[in-house]
Amino acid sequence: MVLGISLHYAAHPVDDESGFADFHVIVERPHSIRRWIMPQIQFLLDGELPFSRLAAAHAFPMLEWGLNWCISSHCHQYVMVHAAVVERGGRALILPAPPGSGKSTLCAGLTFSGWRLLSDELTLVEPRTGRVVPVPRPVSLKNASIDVIRHFEPSAVFGPVVRDTAKGNVAHVKPPADGVMRCGELAQPAWVVMPRYEAGAAARLEPLSKARAFMHLVDNSFNYSVHGRRGFDVFARLIDACDCFEFTYSRLEDAARIFNKLAESDPPRATGAR
Repeated sequence: MVLGISLHYAAHPVDDESGFADFHVIVERPHSIRRWIMPQIQFLLDGELPFSRLAAAHAFPMLEWGLNWCISSHCHQYVMVHAAVVERGGRALILPAPPGSGKSTLCAGLTFSGWRLLSDELTLVEPRTGRVVPVPRPVSLKNASIDVIRHFEPSAVFGPVVRDTAKGNVAHVKPPADGVMRCGELAQPAWVVMPRYEAGAAARLEPLSKARAFMHLVDNSFNYSVHGRRGFDVFARLIDACDCFEFTYSRLEDAARIFNKLAESDPPRATGAR
């Protein structure tokens, strides 16, 4: 796990230990006989154990899953969506979708096609400004997506493949240093796109009604109900300011071409059908 942190977080700033921290987390082996027989690993937040222990080889994925849980369960100063998000020209492309939709694969492909990584997992929206707060951390890829990105971008820096996790085989891609260094630059939402991977399908970007796009945000939000009326207002303003689409793809080369063309177009006019 130490090697994973030194690889994936090498460009991240390190604050003074005496400063404020949002979370105090530890990933360690339990202090029991299991430490030596079938070694396990556990994740602790403020000394509490929120998850079951995993095999010791799963330490780095457990750290990443645990950090995602910490943010999604506690950072209610934001309205949060389970969505990958990338930025280009100051405008954010939000990709809300359930697991298995290909959103992390698409996010990684766009990250290596001129887009800035904000997050492959969490879209954090400031309620007051409506802007997206970057969380540029390693991109988690599963199973076939690992080789897809290796082939698409040979220069991508991967950690080791961790096999037989609850999500299958998992590997993490190091976030580009430029995105990490610009983690203080917020982005204005411009597009909401529901992605779906379909083997052999031609790439299709089709208009999505704003009503359906709104409900997709609600369905994929971690804390919409926590915010009540404010959550409704935040999503309503976001959708009103964005162009909304459904996107089907099988080849990342086609996806990158379509989204790069979209980014080079005039600023969106919020023309999605209602």
